[in-house]
Amino acid sequence: MIITDKSIIITFAVPVFLFLIVVEYFYGLKAGKNNYKLSDTFTSLGLGLISRFPTMLNLGFQGIVFVYVGSSLNLKLLPLDNPLTWITGFVLYDLSYYWMHRLHHEVKVLWATHSVHHHGEEFNLSTALRQTSTGWLWKWVFYLPMIMIGVPGQVFVTVAGVNLVYQFWVHTKHIGHLGFFEKIFVTPMNHGIHHAKNKEYIDANYGGVFILWDRIFGTYISEKPEIKPVYGTVKPLNSWNPLWANFQVFHQMVQDTIHTEKVADKIKIWYGPTNWRPEDMLAKTPEVSALDFHKKYAPAINKQQKIFTIIQLFSIVIFAAIMATTVSLQTYYETVIFGIILVSSVLSTSLILQNKKSSFNVQLGISSFLIVFIYSGGPVDPGLLASQFVVVHGATNVLFILFYHLLKSQFKVRAL
Repeated sequence: MIITDKSIIITFAVPVFLFLIVVEYFYGLKAGKNNYKLSDTFTSLGLGLISRFPTMLNLGFQGIVFVYVGSSLNLKLLPLDNPLTWITGFVLYDLSYYWMHRLHHEVKVLWATHSVHHHGEEFNLSTALRQTSTGWLWKWVFYLPMIMIGVPGQVFVTVAGVNLVYQFWVHTKHIGHLGFFEKIFVTPMNHGIHHAKNKEYIDANYGGVFILWDRIFGTYISEKPEIKPVYGTVKPLNSWNPLWANFQVFHQMVQDTIHTEKVADKIKIWYGPTNWRPEDMLAKTPEVSALDFHKKYAPAINKQQKIFTIIQLFSIVIFAAIMATTVSLQTYYETVIFGIILVSSVLSTSLILQNKKSSFNVQLGISSFLIVFIYSGGPVDPGLLASQFVVVHGATNVLFILFYHLLKSQFKVRAL
């Protein structure tokens, strides 16, 4: 049996991740170095939860290809009962991760899937959860050689999970230099450089666990005392919209492909360097000014918007947990519908965070519709725990928004 999914390890790790995010937040407050912003944190968590959805639906060809390669093209060089197999598997996985990660920063179409992780303009533990929902398209290809030489499925899944869990803690600004340790391993200091958009730091420090790969292959850069890292992407996302975050770069590539004149450029857009665009397209796009380079996207939100967002933050975490732990009780179509509900919840809240016109009314309409939908006798069993949570969550939203509108109307009357 070829096991290829590390979801079980992630499922158990997520509660720990969330606990550590809370710890980091309160530590930052106490130390006077808090770098959490509600809108940014909600977006990071929302993107992370949505990113698990394709895996739950078994999208892509990873499983089929891994099973075929593991069964028919397996050299069987690494027996499961040999302790060296586990060590070799761990090292090979991180080496594969290095090249996968590096190429996702060097090839435009790969960057289109990975850029989601780098849009965050804060650098904290929640940033680690800001993951793409399109990585299932091709990331797995980089690990095929491991399956071919005979890394057992159990070993592959375990080392993949450990590698991912390790990377969580390096997304923080509260840990400084760690001496000799950071010469071998990835640490918050050298990974912070990886997330910086300064021209002095771009395209560096790709390792997942071992920073040694960057030192060996010439992509290591240490932080310069005189240059403070500025986080985010050179072309800022300027949005809390999770769909736009996942498809912004793809959208630009499609637009450039349609409008650029040279056929060769239409092709190069997809395989060229991440910062390359046709000359005729560059002429139509103003460069990011030095002032905008340091400016963070932060639309002002009022107290009611903050309270509502906090409710949504806890709600989407709970709902995603219920989805994941009860997925075996759901039909495939129910899982699809619950995933769409999760996406719509994050998306509608992002509209509120961006002060979009009638955003609360949109949320009111969605919540009311979902309550009716669950009990309409349609494709979703209302007895499922996930269904019941959708109803409770929807009712909470409806009551909050109606109360919000009531307060607004009272203030208007008093003003008159």
